[in-house]
Amino acid sequence: MRRSPSLGFAASALLLALGLGACSAPREGSSAMRVHAFRLLPGEDLRAGIQRYVDEHGIEAGWIATGVGSLTELHLRYADRPSGERRSGRFEIVSLVGTVSKHGSHLHLAVSDEHGATLGGHLLDGCKVYTTAELVLGESAEHVFTRERDGSTAWPELVVRRKP
Repeated sequence: MRRSPSLGFAASALLLALGLGACSAPREGSSAMRVHAFRLLPGEDLRAGIQRYVDEHGIEAGWIATGVGSLTELHLRYADRPSGERRSGRFEIVSLVGTVSKHGSHLHLAVSDEHGATLGGHLLDGCKVYTTAELVLGESAEHVFTRERDGSTAWPELVVRRKP
């Protein structure tokens, strides 16, 4: 394996495994992927800010690559509950994952409190940024994500289609 002089061995191996190699230009026959990076400011709503960015950039098939920051207000829905729970305090974002699309997004958030206790669930509107929220999204140019009710659950679930 050829190693990039500016990257460590593990990073070079990861890039090659992802098909990105030492540069980001797509190869013949490889899937096209874009990377978006942005920051939300103090007081902004985490979920609404992510969805606003996705809508403004017309992202149809994306995912959260990473997200870090802090919150003062928390609003999460826990597994198999019909509504969310709100909390106030100082929370560090320790994990943010999910799929995003202008056709609907599904995000999960894990945070730690001032004692390091971790809490996580389905991200709802009402999570307010404390100092920053730094976000990196990946986007597939070959897919479209939608959310549709299929009868298997009470919620609209992910449907993945290839662009024509």
